Amino acid sequence: MKRAALFACLLTLTAPAFAQAPSDTGGPIVSQAERDAIADRVRGGASCAGCDLFQIDLAYQAVAGRNFAGSRLRQSDLSVATADRANFSGANMSLANMFGIRASSANFSGADLSGATLVGGYFGGARFGGAVLTGANLSGAEMAEAAGLTQAQLASACGDATTTLPAGLLVNACN
Repeated sequence: MKRAALFACLLTLTAPAFAQAPSDTGGPIVSQAERDAIADRVRGGASCAGCDLFQIDLAYQAVAGRNFAGSRLRQSDLSVATADRANFSGANMSLANMFGIRASSANFSGADLSGATLVGGYFGGARFGGAVLTGANLSGAEMAEAAGLTQAQLASACGDATTTLPAGLLVNACN
C-alpha cells in the first residue's frame, strides 16, 4: 500500500514533465500550449528569435524578412514557403522539410540542417557559412549563388544532377 501511494505521488509530480517536449538548444522547456501560442503569432507575421518552434507547420507561408535566429525549428514544415531575407542563423532546422522553399538572401549561417530536405529550393544569395548539412537532401536545389558553402559541408549531404552549386563545388548523389 505504501509503495502504491509513493508511486502515485511520484507519478503526479513527474507527469507534467512528460507532457512537455525538451528543448534541443538547452533552453527552457516549453509546453505544447505555449508552443501553439507562439506558432500562432509566427503564422500571424511575428519574428521569433530563440523560440521553440518544434514541428511548426509553415508550409506555403510567407516568412520573408523574419528573424528566427537561434530558434528550434526541428522537424518543421517550410515546404513551398517564401523565406527571402529570413534569418535562420544558428537555428536547429534538423529534419526540416523545405521542399520548394524560396529563400533568396536568407541567412542559414551556423544552422543545423542535418537530415533536412531542401529539394527543389531556391537559395540564391543565401548564406550557409558554418551550417551543418549532414544527411541533407539538396536534390534540385538552386544554390549556385549561395555564399559560405564548402566542399567539407557538401561531403556529408547529397543531391542529384539538377542540383546547382557554386563553381568548383560538388555533392554526392543521393541513394
